[in-house]
Amino acid sequence: MWTFIIRRLLQSIIVIFGVTAISFVALQIGGDPTYLYVSERATAEEIQQTRVALGFDRPLYEQYFTFIGNLLHGDFGTSLSYKRPALEAVLEALPATIELTLFAMIFAIVLAIPLGVFAALYRGSALDGSIMTMGMLGQSIPSFWLGIMMIMFFGLYLRWLPISGHVPFLVPLLQGHVVEAFSQLPMALYYLVMPGVAVGFYSLSRNARLVRSSMLEVLGQDFVRTARSKGIPEAAVIIHHALRNAWLPVVTMVGLEFGFLLGGVVVVEMIFSWPGIGRLVFNAINQRDIPVVQACVIMLSVIFISLNLLVDLIYVRIDPRVKL
Repeated sequence: MWTFIIRRLLQSIIVIFGVTAISFVALQIGGDPTYLYVSERATAEEIQQTRVALGFDRPLYEQYFTFIGNLLHGDFGTSLSYKRPALEAVLEALPATIELTLFAMIFAIVLAIPLGVFAALYRGSALDGSIMTMGMLGQSIPSFWLGIMMIMFFGLYLRWLPISGHVPFLVPLLQGHVVEAFSQLPMALYYLVMPGVAVGFYSLSRNARLVRSSMLEVLGQDFVRTARSKGIPEAAVIIHHALRNAWLPVVTMVGLEFGFLLGGVVVVEMIFSWPGIGRLVFNAINQRDIPVVQACVIMLSVIFISLNLLVDLIYVRIDPRVKL
């Protein structure tokens, strides 16, 4: 077990270094980054002084090792737009994105499992056809278009839900203000419904199809037929025999879903004016705020890699057949 963990940690470190290299090279592709740090009226002498002060006159490999050294100390540079540490700006926006991602993931998983199970149990019926049609439509509809339609119908026409705004509950919870966090939760969910559904509807559709196919495969196994022949109630056969053995792809789905959703909220956050990493990255790209973009990319990569490692470790607990 420990050998596996060490090996996976080493692989994760290599991947993180690859991400840092790509983000660093992206800074150089856009041209001399010195011009991002000087005014439009700067003289050639001032530009050269800035270039030397920031180290952009040194060889590329030296700049990269300096970049890595700064990252190891938590220094992602100073935001060109906010005039403060880039990591500070990212960490400030991260809780809002995590709240949106958690809501979208819970929405997608909680509905996908029963829908996939019922579609498998009633294969070929109208219910199965309806669920699969929904799954096909859900994977075809872009999240930004769904978000706009929800804003127009539920926000502007029916006026049931707010079209923008955010009530934080994760930050008070992390700060130990549990009562305050849970008192704000109902209002936070009120603002989360439309952006959360827009982000999670694609995942809901895909995951329902995945659960269905996994359940159909397990329901055809001999041990399920044996359990039914013993007179075990159908509900017990489904829950304790079939669903339990169909968990492996579902765990993969749950473990990686958070990472995929975390990186896929950029457009939706812009539509709903959600103060998260997605909107931060979008604004940083428009303003060529490279330190903020790099900090966002590396932070999301670390979260995604950590979730991958966690999923691999959970495999062993739920399925003893998995050999490390």
